[in-house]
Amino acid sequence: ARHAAAGAGAPEAAAGDPVRGTVRGTAPVPLSVLDLVTVGAGSTAHASLRTSVELSRLAESRGYHRHWVAEHHSMPGVASSSPAVILAHLAAHTSRIRLGSGGVMLPNHAPLAVAEQFGTLEALAPGRVDLGLGRAPGTDPRTAAALRGPGRLDEAADEFPRRLAELTRFLDDDFPDGHPYSRVHAVPGPVQGPAARPPVWLLGSSGFSARLAGEHGLPFAYAHHFSAAGTLPALDLYRQSFRPSAVLDAPYALIGVAALAADTEEQARAQVLTGALSMLRLRSGRPGLVPTPEEAAAYPFSPLEREFVDGWLANIVHGTPDEVRSGLDALAARTGADELMLTTNAHSGAARLRSYELVADAYSMPTAA
Repeated sequence: ARHAAAGAGAPEAAAGDPVRGTVRGTAPVPLSVLDLVTVGAGSTAHASLRTSVELSRLAESRGYHRHWVAEHHSMPGVASSSPAVILAHLAAHTSRIRLGSGGVMLPNHAPLAVAEQFGTLEALAPGRVDLGLGRAPGTDPRTAAALRGPGRLDEAADEFPRRLAELTRFLDDDFPDGHPYSRVHAVPGPVQGPAARPPVWLLGSSGFSARLAGEHGLPFAYAHHFSAAGTLPALDLYRQSFRPSAVLDAPYALIGVAALAADTEEQARAQVLTGALSMLRLRSGRPGLVPTPEEAAAYPFSPLEREFVDGWLANIVHGTPDEVRSGLDALAARTGADELMLTTNAHSGAARLRSYELVADAYSMPTAA
């Protein structure tokens, strides 16, 4: 069935719509969660994954539409190297919220393996799974080489569309007769009988995936949270390139937004500075655990480092709940995004959970049971 795009401020998604979100409370568009499973100094991956479960339950109870987990590798401060494993765990602790990858970095994986993983997730949580795909490695070149194996690091630019097409055929079990994979089946999947499958999203931080998503009539997710300058051009390109498909009859685009609300401006500033310092160290080739607010406040930034941090913080919507609400409203209006997916990076899990709760309160979203 075809699904119309939600549009800013649309009151409800169509019943059973696997793509469009539902607006809750006074939010301008549906709100969702992007989870990096960050690990703070003095904490552990176990504690961060436990926070992800608490976050998924909170998001479900407060009306956030979906909870996505991003794939990253060889980063001590990010414990989301295996999205499918984490999503299976979250599925066991929730019942309604959509769960998905934001995203699986397709060049790191065989398309059949991805189809099997997400077919399994769909069997575990029917009608609740999204398959978001990216073409970046989600790590540094050396780690990407270790993930992919010899000879695959410098694949041609047209490899991603080819691998996307192959993955889609595995999900639909419709390789044509005579194809080498015509008798290869992704299980769980349609070979076992009529079955739904996760909707495919394309993720990107440039025009490549925006155009590809538009040409294939797929929903598109743009990484505004770390590539803000390219947001409007990418969304324009997606909309201009869009061709109606069996999935959508009009464009549907969400954007990832770095956002953190706290009870005071000072608390919000202290928390976002920890993420900024963590990103500075990552970009400088010194990845580590997310520093404490005290460490971030005492860090002796050089002029060049301060310039980077100030630029990074300028793209984070942060402050009191009212300030964050105003920032998100303005961003939704400026971009025309159909959905905002909030990522909240801070040293502590408690600060992350508190932020999502405060944003929900600011928009009068449903009260947690």
